[in-house]
Formats: sequence, C-alpha cells, structure tokens
Amino acid sequence: MAVSILVGKPTDIPVGESVVVSVGKRAIAVFHTPDGFFAIDDCCPHAGASLAGGHVEGGVVSCPWHAWRFRLSDGAWADNPKVKTACFPVTVSETEVRIEVPD
Repeated sequence: MAVSILVGKPTDIPVGESVVVSVGKRAIAVFHTPDGFFAIDDCCPHAGASLAGGHVEGGVVSCPWHAWRFRLSDGAWADNPKVKTACFPVTVSETEVRIEVPD
C-alpha cells in the first residue's frame, strides 16, 4: 500500500529546480521540468550522490559525482536500462504536489 506525501505547492518548486523530501529513512528527489513533475530516489546507486543536485536535460538527470544519467520518467540508467533507481508517481493539482511512496 502506498502513502501520499505532500511535497508542497506547484509554485514552491520553480521549473528547472528540484527538492529533496525525506520519507522515513528514504530521501526522494522531486524535479519540476518543462514536462512536469517527477520523483526518483535521491541516492545514486553507483556511489550515493544526491541526484537532486544533478543537471537535468531532456528528461534525464546526470549524477553530479560521476555523470551517471537516470531517466526521470522511470528511474532507469540511460546507458543500461537494466539498472534502475526507484521512481515514484507524482500527482499535481492547482494547490498540491504529492508523491506516492510505498509504506
């Protein structure tokens, strides 16, 4: 079962920016791109860097430490889609951005 977590208002995260939301022991990076909002695990599976601090282009975030690239749409590593980081559904209304996280 999933838990709905309030991230904030859509205006709290400008386009091109990201925030990190702590849910229990997990850190989740929430990105606001021109294509909408996306949420993936904030921890790069390669060496543990915060993905929220990475550069986003074309729906892909580059890890700031070693440039591993992850698709925001599904968390897959762009160079080998068999490697993934967790991806979370995002719902957006006029007043709220929420992520769905397994409990």
